[in-house]
Amino acid sequence: MTELQSHGLRMVDPDAGAASRRGGAGPSDHKAVTVDGITLMVPIHTQPAFRSPFVADAPGADGRSVLRRGSIPIASIAFPRQPRFYGLSTAEGVPYSHIATLHGSDVLATTVLQTCIRYESRRKACKFCAIGQSLAAGRTIERKTPQQLAEVARAAVELDGVKHMVMTTGTPPTRDRGAAILAESAQAIRAAVDLPLQAQCEPPDTDAWFRRMKDAGVDTLGMHLEVIGEALRQRILPGKAEVPMSRYWDAFGAAVEVFGRGQVSTYLLAGLGDAPELILSTSQRLLDMGVYPFVVPFVPISGTPLEDQPAPSADFMRGVLEPLGRMSAAAGIRATDIKAGCGKCAACSTLSRYETPLAA
Repeated sequence: MTELQSHGLRMVDPDAGAASRRGGAGPSDHKAVTVDGITLMVPIHTQPAFRSPFVADAPGADGRSVLRRGSIPIASIAFPRQPRFYGLSTAEGVPYSHIATLHGSDVLATTVLQTCIRYESRRKACKFCAIGQSLAAGRTIERKTPQQLAEVARAAVELDGVKHMVMTTGTPPTRDRGAAILAESAQAIRAAVDLPLQAQCEPPDTDAWFRRMKDAGVDTLGMHLEVIGEALRQRILPGKAEVPMSRYWDAFGAAVEVFGRGQVSTYLLAGLGDAPELILSTSQRLLDMGVYPFVVPFVPISGTPLEDQPAPSADFMRGVLEPLGRMSAAAGIRATDIKAGCGKCAACSTLSRYETPLAA
C-alpha cells in the first residue's frame, strides 16, 4: 500500500467508481482505491502516476479490478461507488458535488472558502497548493454557505451513509484565519444532522476561537504545519511562514486543552526536504503534547510550482512511518481514536497500518 501511494496508479478505466479529484485544496489528483478492505487515496493524475509500475484493469461485472505490477497480478481491488448525493442540486441549481465531495469511502469533505489570501499572491502562495484550480475549472463554488453545507451533509448521511466530515478553508483576510466561518458552518451542520466534524485552519489570533469552534459543534481540529525546517517553510510556504512556529506550538497546547488529547492533528508532508530525523523528532514532540502527527506523502499536483518535485519513495515513507507508528502506539494516540477528520479517515497515508500495539 505504501508503494502504491508513492508510485501512483495507471488505470485502464479512469472512470471506474467514484469520480477522481483534480486540483482544489489539500491532497488532490487522487482516486479512492480499496485494497484488502482498506480504502486509500492513490495518485492517478500526477507525473509519477503516469510512469507507475502499478496498473488497474477495467472492473469486471462484480465491480472488482485486478491490480498488476507490470504484467503480474498482485491483488484484487475495488473502487468506492459514485455517491448518490452527487446527483442532487440545491434549489438555486448548485450541484451538491460543488459544495462537498466524498473522500475515501465514507468521509464528506469541503473547502468552505475556496479563495485564500496566500494563494492570491504569487510571492506568498504555498508552492504545492492548487486551491484555485477546481474553482477556475467550475467544479466548485467560491463560498459555501452554512445552509448549503447543512443541506448536503444531511443528504450525504441519509443517502450514502457518510460517517464524518472534514471542513477546511482558504485563509481569509481576517485575524481569526478562518475560524469564524468554520464555527458558523459547524453550527448549521450539527443543527441539521448528527455528524462528527473536523475543522481545519491556521492558528487564529486568539485561543478563544478554539472554545467557540468546539461549542459550535466541531469535534476535532487540524492546524497543518506541512513542513518544519524554517528555511524550507520560507521557501515552500512563504505566506504561512509569517505565522511563526512558536504560535503553532502555543496553539497546539491551547487546542488540546479544549478538544482533548488525540483530537488535535497536523499534516506533515514527507518528501519536500525535511529529513526523516526532523519529522520523527517533531512528531514525538507533538505526540507528547497530545497532537496527532498525520504524516502524508507529498503529491506533486500538476499546474503548481512543485509539479516536477519527485514524490517520496516507498523506502523513504517506510523509514518514517514504521517508527512513527510505534511512537503513536506508545503515546496511545492512534487514527482509530480520532472522532473525525483526515487522521481518522487515514486514506491519504498508510500511517495507520503501522500503528500496531507494542510487543509485550
